[in-house]
Amino acid sequence: MQENRILDYIKDVLENMPTDWLNITTHRLDIYDEKLAKTQFLDQFDILFNDNNSELSSLIELPTAYDYIRLGHPLSCILEWGIANLHQINQKNIISFASESIPILAILRKNLLNNKNTRIVYSEELPRFFDAEVLKSVYGYNFNLEIVESLSEISEFDGSTIFISHQDEISTIDLIPNVDFFVTIYSPLGSILLVNGEKNKSYISDIQHVRRRETIAMTPINSLVALTSLTEKSPLHIEKSTIEKNKGLVLDSIATITGTTTPALVASSGLSMQYAIMKGLIHDAIEQHPGKAIKFIVPTNCYGGTNDQARRVAACLDTVEIVDLAVDGDSDMVQSIDTVLAKIAMEDAIPYIIAEIPTNPRVEVPNLAQLKAVLSVERKTATGKVAIDPVFILDQTFCPNVLFLGEGEILSTVRAISYASGSKFPSGGKCTAGYCVANNKAEALMEKIELHLNLCNNEATELQYEILAKQLPSMNQRIKDAYTNTREFVTYINKTLPEAKINFVSEELASLEFTPSVFSLDLPTKGNTHEEKEAYKRELNHKLINLMIKEIPTESKYCVSYGQLNGCYWTIPATSTQGTTKEGDKDYIARVSLSPNMNLELHKKVFLSFVKSI
Repeated sequence: MQENRILDYIKDVLENMPTDWLNITTHRLDIYDEKLAKTQFLDQFDILFNDNNSELSSLIELPTAYDYIRLGHPLSCILEWGIANLHQINQKNIISFASESIPILAILRKNLLNNKNTRIVYSEELPRFFDAEVLKSVYGYNFNLEIVESLSEISEFDGSTIFISHQDEISTIDLIPNVDFFVTIYSPLGSILLVNGEKNKSYISDIQHVRRRETIAMTPINSLVALTSLTEKSPLHIEKSTIEKNKGLVLDSIATITGTTTPALVASSGLSMQYAIMKGLIHDAIEQHPGKAIKFIVPTNCYGGTNDQARRVAACLDTVEIVDLAVDGDSDMVQSIDTVLAKIAMEDAIPYIIAEIPTNPRVEVPNLAQLKAVLSVERKTATGKVAIDPVFILDQTFCPNVLFLGEGEILSTVRAISYASGSKFPSGGKCTAGYCVANNKAEALMEKIELHLNLCNNEATELQYEILAKQLPSMNQRIKDAYTNTREFVTYINKTLPEAKINFVSEELASLEFTPSVFSLDLPTKGNTHEEKEAYKRELNHKLINLMIKEIPTESKYCVSYGQLNGCYWTIPATSTQGTTKEGDKDYIARVSLSPNMNLELHKKVFLSFVKSI
C-alpha cells in the first residue's frame, strides 16, 4: 500500500513539475543553504508528500536543492528519495551518478585514506573502462576482485564489500548484511549507489564530496527516464542515440573556436574535465619520470572547485604536492610562476601549472609575452641537469574565444592545455559539459587524459553533446554582445559611483579579444576600523544584490553562473565560487555577469536608485 502511494505521488509530481527542473543549470542562492543541501529540499518535499500535494504552485516554492546542477537537482533528489523510501532506509543513503564507475572510486578513495580493505564483487561484468591496474598504480587504490553467481555466495569480509550489478529497470534490490555498498549500473543513464547499514553512515558525506568535485549527479533528463521506469515498473526507455553525429559537430566547433588541430575531449562538466587532466598528467609523469615528485601549482584564490579538487588529488598520493601561486592584486602571475618554477627545478620535480586567464574574480590578465617567456626558460636542477619543462593548464572559462594554443599563438611554443566549463558560454547555461584541447607541443598528453576521462566514465552525455552542437556555433557572437552590455554597465557605474573599485579588463585588453562579460565590484565603505569597514561593505553588497533581484525579478538572479543567454547574475565569490578556498584568500566583493539579452537601461535605473540610497 505504501509502495503504491509513493509511486503514485511521484507520477503526479512528474506530470506537474516546473519546467526549470529539466532545463536549468544553476539555481537561486537566495533560497539555498549549502549546509542543508538536498535535505532542505527533501524535508519540504516530504511535507508535500504527506499532504498528497503535487500542485505546480507548491513544487515551485520548494527551496533550492543544490546551487549547481552537476551536484544534484530536484529530479535526482526525488529519484534518491523514492528509492530510499521503497527500501525503508534514510534518503541520504542513496546517491545517483551520471558516471558508472565513480561511486566505486569514491569508496576506494575513502578506504585508501582510512587504510581499510576493499572487496569488489560482481556477478556479470565490471563497469566499462574499469582498469584495475591503473586504479592501483595511478590512483593508489587497493582492492580485491571477486566474481559470484548470486548474492548468497558473498561471505563476510574484513573491510568494505562493494557489489556491482547491471539492470535495465529501476527497482528495489535485496539488501544483505555482507554487502556494504550496492552499485547498480543503468547504462547509459549512470549508476545509483546504496549505502547499506548504520556502520557505513560515515561514508556518505565523503562520497557526496566525490560527486561534487570529480563527476556529476545523474542528469535531469536521465533522472526523469529513471523515475519513469521506477513508477511504471518498466524497462528504461532509451531513445536511439545521436551522439556520434553531435559529437562530430561539437569537435569541429571547438577546433574552429580554439584554432587547434588536436582533437578535443568533452567531459560531463568542467571539473570532470579538470580531474581527467590531472590524473592523465600524473599517469604520464609516473611513466616518463618514475620516482620524481609531482607539483601542481595552483592559484590561492582561484575557483574553489579547482582548489579543492587539486588538494584532494594530492591527498591520495605521496608523490603529489600542491604549491600555492599568488596571481591577483599586488601579486603578479608571471613573477610568481618564475619564482615557483625556479624552486621546483632545483628539486628536479615535475611542474604542472593550473591558472585562470582572466583571473576569477578580479578579472586580471597577465602580460602574455612575459608569461610565454617565463614558461620557455630552460632551468637547471641542483645537479646542473636540464629541469623538466612545465605544462601550463589554462582555465579559460571566462574568455573561451581567445586563441592561445593554435599554431603561431602566444602559447603555441610551450606545452599547454586549455579547458573551459561548458555551463558558461559554450552552452549558454543549458548544460554542464566542459572540454579541453592541447597545442601541438602537448598533444602526446591527450591520450592519457582521454584514458582517465573514460575510466571515470565522465565523457559528456548524449544530451550535452546535442546542446553544445546547437550552442557552440553562436558562442563567439554571444561573447561579443554580452561584453558590449558589460562595458556599458561598467562605464555607467564608474560615472554614477566613482568611489567604487571595478575589476574589469581594459580597453587595450579588449582589443586583444579579452572580452569577458563579468566584472567584480568593490563598493565604497566607511567605518573607523578595518572590521567596521569590511562589515559595512559586505552589508552593502547584499543590499545591492537584493535590490536588483527585487526590482528586476525576471532578469536579475542571485546565482554563480556566467555566459548565460538572458538576464544578469549576481554573486559574492567568498560565499559561492570560493566556498572551499582558505578564508584569507576569499573575496567579499560582488561579482556581476551580464548576458547578450537583457534590459540594460532598467539595470542602470535600479543601480542609480541604489547609489542614491547610500
